[in-house]
Amino acid sequence: MRISEIAVHRIAIADPPLRSSYGLHQPYALRTILEIKSDDGITGIAETYGGEAPADALEKLRPRLIGANPFRLTGTLADMVEGKGSGDARSQTMLVPGENPLDATARTYSAVETACLDLIGRATGQPLCDLIGGRVRDAVPFSAYPFYKHAGGGGEGDDKREDEYGEALSPEGIVAQVRQLIAKYGFKDIKFKTGVLDPDIEIESVRALRKAFGLPVRMDPNCAWSVETSIRVGKELREELGSATGGYLEDPTASISGMTAVRRALLDAGCNVPLASNVAVTCFADLPQAIREDAVQIVLCDHHYWGGMRQVQHLAKICATWGLGLSMHSNSHLGVSLMAMAHVAAATPHLSYACDTHYPWSQAKDEIVVGGRIKFVEGSVVIPEKPGLGVDLDHDQLARGRERYAKCPYRKRDDTAEMRKHVDPNWERLLPRW
Repeated sequence: MRISEIAVHRIAIADPPLRSSYGLHQPYALRTILEIKSDDGITGIAETYGGEAPADALEKLRPRLIGANPFRLTGTLADMVEGKGSGDARSQTMLVPGENPLDATARTYSAVETACLDLIGRATGQPLCDLIGGRVRDAVPFSAYPFYKHAGGGGEGDDKREDEYGEALSPEGIVAQVRQLIAKYGFKDIKFKTGVLDPDIEIESVRALRKAFGLPVRMDPNCAWSVETSIRVGKELREELGSATGGYLEDPTASISGMTAVRRALLDAGCNVPLASNVAVTCFADLPQAIREDAVQIVLCDHHYWGGMRQVQHLAKICATWGLGLSMHSNSHLGVSLMAMAHVAAATPHLSYACDTHYPWSQAKDEIVVGGRIKFVEGSVVIPEKPGLGVDLDHDQLARGRERYAKCPYRKRDDTAEMRKHVDPNWERLLPRW
């Protein structure tokens, strides 16, 4: 079997005005779809970050892909898998995920690996998770992912979308939003994006969520706080975010050293609130310091920028060895990426927490897989008994995504520009803000 053709599709999907410490989501999120076709007529697919740079990087690989054996290709491309750098330079602290040049090769590699594994699964008649070690679970749990949100459903002009969830800029609004998410998807955990409003309001929101639902709550301010504020919030929410509740505090402050300072102060105060990270710890080179200093107790991996599914499995083994928890980070995505997350999670024994997913924030109008949106069963994605990823591309929907991309003005994610356009013309991302 040889690769005979590749296709790289730039698409756009509507994205509602969600807030984080990075700023405000644009009306469209950008995604890239990769097809790798073999000389015997089988096609493997993948989904990754969008915009010109990720798509161009895949196009530049064309000479290395055409004619290659998909069973061997990812070994041939192994020089790409680690990316470059580590520590603060490699972190997502100032650059939104998908825009960091230091993990660009790892992201490109991941898309190729996923498409090759999907192709191999289809060729052998095996689900992808069973190719990479065999499933240890048939269904993968995901969390509700509430955001502070302005009114609006995403899209622009003639493509402006209805607002399913409404504005949520208060504790009451967040509780109402989560109630909708749980009713529709059956989630049994809550991952709450914060770092947007005054910390006291966000503390009140966490308490309201815990009181309303009694579910594990995890809080992610994306480095918006100083070490001192992080310690204060951790102490005040020890009952809501403590290890006994299944909660955690994710990247409250910037850098591994900052996380270390927060962890030590919380423990000195008798407060066992675990710290999680997908910002301070983003590659294997970050792990020695993080483990040595007990800076992070849970690593939130992402097969896109950790360099693929098998890198996630390597990471899981390290985390299990050193007593670290493991879960999965998410970005705005469609069904191909959701199924890739589900397959690697299904084949990873050490998965300590329900995975993140932005999937409820995407819409059926934009879904590109045959049959429409992926179904959740009691908050989980069930692994289908189908070869590869278990989903096929709907090429009519894919064409609509390409048309949307061609018409919209966005070519990279820029939450700062959107904040300046709609909220504050002088807004800057300040760290720490509080």
